Amino acid sequence: MWIRQWLCLGVSISLLSLLAACGSNNLPQGRTGINSRYNDEQPNLSGNGEYLTWVSNTKDGNEILLYNLSKKKYEELPNLNQENLVTENPSLSVTGRYLVYLVSRQGRPEIALYDRIAEDTEIVTQGYNHWIRNPNISLNGCYIVFETARRGQWDIEILDRGPEVEPDIKEGAPINEARSRCG
Repeated sequence: MWIRQWLCLGVSISLLSLLAACGSNNLPQGRTGINSRYNDEQPNLSGNGEYLTWVSNTKDGNEILLYNLSKKKYEELPNLNQENLVTENPSLSVTGRYLVYLVSRQGRPEIALYDRIAEDTEIVTQGYNHWIRNPNISLNGCYIVFETARRGQWDIEILDRGPEVEPDIKEGAPINEARSRCG
């Protein structure tokens, strides 16, 4: 009989502890760090390890966030997150200048490229008639690789952004004139 009472008491204390933990204020409120009360997923780290990007499903919908790990603060991404768009799978170049991600407009996925210096987004697969997923950008920002269902199965495709693209290089890295552009 006393074993049953001790067992009931132990279960009751465990349940109270669990309920107290659920109401804990230990999780950050709003955007104070890299963990929040929202569903944060699909993280990607820049090549130099300075920036972390991910998709956060906040009360306003899902959005791509960029966090500066050395300064411990969020970076603004003007003109990136728009209403009524589903964004996923962010990928960063070496210094985080270029951010590539999947965006769905009216249920059709497209690959978008955001340039943090220009503060502008470009759809790089405009008019592409096949299903795509999992985009990644090269460290220098010159190439985008992704999966495509062009042949009825998932294959890999590489998109060369062309010779007029300014590559993303680490500050102070040696570079000669021949390598100052992509392509």
